[in-house]
Amino acid sequence: MPKSRRKFLKAIAPSIMGAAVVPNVLWSQSTDQLRAALKTLDSIDETEEYWETIQSQFNFADGLIYFNNGSLGACPKPIREATINFQNTLDDFPSKYMWGGWKDDIESVRKKTADLFSVSEEEIALIHNTTEGMNLIASSMALEPGDEIISADHEHTSALNPWKYWQESKGVKIVTPTLPILPKSVEEVVEVYRNAITPKTKVISICHLVNTNGMILPIKEVSEMAHQRGILVAVDGAQATGMFEIDLKNIGCDFYTVSAHKWLFSPKGVGIFYAKQESQKHLKPLIVARGYEDTSIRRLENYNTRNLPEVLGLGASLDYRNTIGSKKIQDRTYELKHYFRNSIVENPKLVLKTPELDSLSAGIQVVEVLGKDVQEVKNRLFDAYGIDSRPMSKFGLNSVRLSFAIFITKKQIDVLVDALDAIASS
Repeated sequence: MPKSRRKFLKAIAPSIMGAAVVPNVLWSQSTDQLRAALKTLDSIDETEEYWETIQSQFNFADGLIYFNNGSLGACPKPIREATINFQNTLDDFPSKYMWGGWKDDIESVRKKTADLFSVSEEEIALIHNTTEGMNLIASSMALEPGDEIISADHEHTSALNPWKYWQESKGVKIVTPTLPILPKSVEEVVEVYRNAITPKTKVISICHLVNTNGMILPIKEVSEMAHQRGILVAVDGAQATGMFEIDLKNIGCDFYTVSAHKWLFSPKGVGIFYAKQESQKHLKPLIVARGYEDTSIRRLENYNTRNLPEVLGLGASLDYRNTIGSKKIQDRTYELKHYFRNSIVENPKLVLKTPELDSLSAGIQVVEVLGKDVQEVKNRLFDAYGIDSRPMSKFGLNSVRLSFAIFITKKQIDVLVDALDAIASS
């Protein structure tokens, strides 16, 4: 063997050996700091100090107060570190880790994802995002001319357009009922879907939490009603997953698809697709590659080459979530919602456009500043206070959308409320 080759192999040997063991220990190493910090707060975990510790795990730009998680979430430091290390591991030995070296690790991520939703790992595919999931469903359905799909007026365009592209040209009709902006009960929303159903209805496409004004839609009730009539239910879960606990067995929908980069704080470019075991027969993969004969749900994620460090990063994000506790995250979400609503309820110039009941809203709230254009409010919040929000002008909302993720503290909400008050009074 040439001397130069021996020298090269000697130089890279440590990195190859490291790559072989890193996947098994990466997460525990990258979260030691977080776990130690949380352990010291075990006795005071109901205080703001606990959540300030969580906030310290998120690195935002200097001066930025990020109330825009509903658009795009952030990765906390442990997940960033883990994903970078996975990327380095892959590049240290590309063929090993792209072609099977992480097979067991990927299956571990699938199991963690299934546990998140209280379903079987044989009902979970690891895809790229919600848009892909909705295309997968819409392209698979063997619908006929005259068949109908129900998709209400607040559906995200990325959930509606796949149905238009794959089914409208076949003569399938998309029925678009109007949802109330501020329903007073769950039944009021269920009635909208009940009235839209006809003997020709084959699919109800519904988001779990609408991106416009943060309203939670009654998936369980709609699914029960639909299944009594032989109708399939496909759910866009992008805004709901990670915000509160979700038991898909209990909810009963047929399909549920998620972008994990929002409320799960995972790396961008990885998503989750759930298909009930008995409903998988309706689905065909969007992409066909080697192994397409696989009859398991894995056939829906068979991309040949993909960014596996992002997938493993999703596993890290689920471990991060489990370290804190899903119930604790849910409770904190509602705590911040109530704190914000109570802080502005007596200000007549600030009008909430999100339903009040906890069964109808959670970590996204939208508020109108009376007499002010929403784009002006959004710009002033950012320019004067460093607050990033999302302007929502459709449906007459004229409101800024505010996301209360777990990295938000009550001190930041106080800054937000003072800013809204100052803008309303100017």
